[in-house]
Amino acid sequence: MAKASPNPQGVWHFADRLGAMASFLCAIHCALLPFVLTLLPLLGLGFLAEHGFERGFVLFACMLALTSLIGGYRRHRRPLPLTLALPGLMLLVSGVTFALDISIVLHSVMVTCGGLMVASAHFVNLRLDRRFCRVHRVQHAH
Repeated sequence: MAKASPNPQGVWHFADRLGAMASFLCAIHCALLPFVLTLLPLLGLGFLAEHGFERGFVLFACMLALTSLIGGYRRHRRPLPLTLALPGLMLLVSGVTFALDISIVLHSVMVTCGGLMVASAHFVNLRLDRRFCRVHRVQHAH
């Protein structure tokens, strides 16, 4: 009996869902951080306010977004997810690299907006995958 091959579509959908969740968590984290900054150490979550953690999280989000969204583009050939993600990624990277030295408010706004744009790109990518890739699979079923 032939061994079933792993479903590559399932892997891409999982990556998009993970990316969307991570981007929304990032946006929430960045929006709320100025308000709860003093409470985090009391809750044992002081590491969430460290710049190294935030930069690592943004690096992870960028790699995940680019990998899953480029893979999605190869499947459905629609540029909208990448069009949403690229400015969002630029906002995220700029926010954790430059804006933090200027203003915590500017930093929070930039990374929150960037995270929401990247999350939106993942959701659009999932929708396009469902809409166009399913039709392609049905047409080429053997």
